[in-house]
Amino acid sequence: MNFAINPFFGGGIVRSSIIALGFSFLLASCGTYSMADIKPAASGSAASIPAKVKTPADIIVTEKDITDRNYRSLGDINVTVNKTTIFDKDPTPALVEERLKEEAAKLGADAVVLARYGTVGISFMSWGSIDGKGRAVVFE
Repeated sequence: MNFAINPFFGGGIVRSSIIALGFSFLLASCGTYSMADIKPAASGSAASIPAKVKTPADIIVTEKDITDRNYRSLGDINVTVNKTTIFDKDPTPALVEERLKEEAAKLGADAVVLARYGTVGISFMSWGSIDGKGRAVVFE
């Protein structure tokens, strides 16, 4: 059998299938992921979390403290936004702020104060990641 003439072995269907399969795996691995960690306030408990459901759009995020209103701390929030492949967008402080808002909304917070953003760095598990921290608070 002459493999150079046969389209199944000489670069035809088999080669195309292998290339298509490779691109499928490459595209399937695209996307970013993020992680979050919430440390409850020392005096906080599940009963102290407000019953009102908040949306991320309702949450205020500030790098400073809010001094003109009284508030109660619900806990510290730590988030990480990762770039899983070289083809994904780089993580930005705006994406970190979005994740901080999402986690604060889950707690029923009104704001995230003392927000801090890390710098983008490449690690073993991602092509880039950025950390964010803040304190979820509810206004009294």
